[in-house]
Amino acid sequence: MVLRNHVEWALHCCTVLASLEPGQYLATKDLAEFHGIPKEYLSKALQALSTAKIVEATLGPTGGYRLAKAPDKITFLEIVEAVEGKSSTFECSEIRKNNPCLGKFKIGPRPCNIARVMYRADEAWRKELRNTTIAMIMEQLVKELPAEVLEKNKAWMDSRR
Repeated sequence: MVLRNHVEWALHCCTVLASLEPGQYLATKDLAEFHGIPKEYLSKALQALSTAKIVEATLGPTGGYRLAKAPDKITFLEIVEAVEGKSSTFECSEIRKNNPCLGKFKIGPRPCNIARVMYRADEAWRKELRNTTIAMIMEQLVKELPAEVLEKNKAWMDSRR
């Protein structure tokens, strides 16, 4: 499974938006410039986040995006599903029923062993994303990034508002 780059962009943008002061917004063009990604494609990811009520948007010269709820209430799974959809990462097409050796033997309704493993793996992946919030990532960034970088990031964003 390969997630589109829109997922990465959405996750990073939510982290940046989590650093804004209450009531502040950041424009799509600024988020795109900050991450070095195409504004037109980023707009699609941000629209998906807006539709899912993860971010909210406002128009005008000071418009842009901000988080629609607290960073500790936004999970990675919500963001991934907003951008990619909620479908499973595995889709069983029951190819085992094509076995020419089955003859009169009938395959029961229970998923095969392979499908069961894949469904468990999908749920484990989703559980990890469900248990990780934007706030948790923010806490890690504050610990791992030098204070100078955090200050420069804040100054850069402040200069865009």
